[in-house]
Amino acid sequence: MTAVEIAAILLAGVAAGAINAVVGSGTLITFPALVSFGFPPVTAAMSNAIGLVLGSFSGTWGYRRELAGQRRRVLQLMPASLLGAATGSWLLLHLPAETFRIVVPVLLALALVLVVAQTRIQRALARHRERHGKMTASRNQVAATIGGTYLVGCYGGYFAAAQGILLVGVLGSLLPESLQRLNALKNLLALVVNAVAAAAYTIFAYDRVSWEAAGLIAAGSLVGGSIGASVGRRLPATVLRGAIVVLGIVGIWRIVSG
Repeated sequence: MTAVEIAAILLAGVAAGAINAVVGSGTLITFPALVSFGFPPVTAAMSNAIGLVLGSFSGTWGYRRELAGQRRRVLQLMPASLLGAATGSWLLLHLPAETFRIVVPVLLALALVLVVAQTRIQRALARHRERHGKMTASRNQVAATIGGTYLVGCYGGYFAAAQGILLVGVLGSLLPESLQRLNALKNLLALVVNAVAAAAYTIFAYDRVSWEAAGLIAAGSLVGGSIGASVGRRLPATVLRGAIVVLGIVGIWRIVSG
């Protein structure tokens, strides 16, 4: 790697860690950056997933106060995230690389749509909470939440971009809870997914990972996660979304054209 590439990947890791803590789409920063520097898409996805684990940890730690009182909910949903992540990482390891090249642009496009529509999603969740208040979730709601968490875990284990936004959408539509507490829960479940996927790639695809890139992203995201948890809400949302959309389009173009 050149000095420019090292600096760019490190800074991308910082940005991704911060964005993941607040928004949940940091992979749209790091993944296109790696692909733009010539990393194969599957290598970029695995290296990125490993590198973002530390950022997920620091972001979750920053939201630890909002996690208070959610122990039962965590115990209900964490197994679904674990199983989903294992399923998604298995698919990435066993499906042909060409499948990834076909599927990922679609996933990236979907993620970009979710990023652009994030404000509307949050407003819809707020209206939902106003209508239903703090009522206890029914058994059907709990089952649907567990099922949705599993599906998002599959998505996150295969390709992590915007899994946080998907999680907030699932959790917020089914659980009577404030957005801040949902965001804390999202960070923890995303950490579980990233950790499981990273472990799978480390064990079964060690030689396919760029450990230099993963290390740079890890160092950057560790710092970025702390920043995002503490001051990320003060950053202009339009600037963040604009950067994500631009880099996401670059990633799609690189995959399709490469």
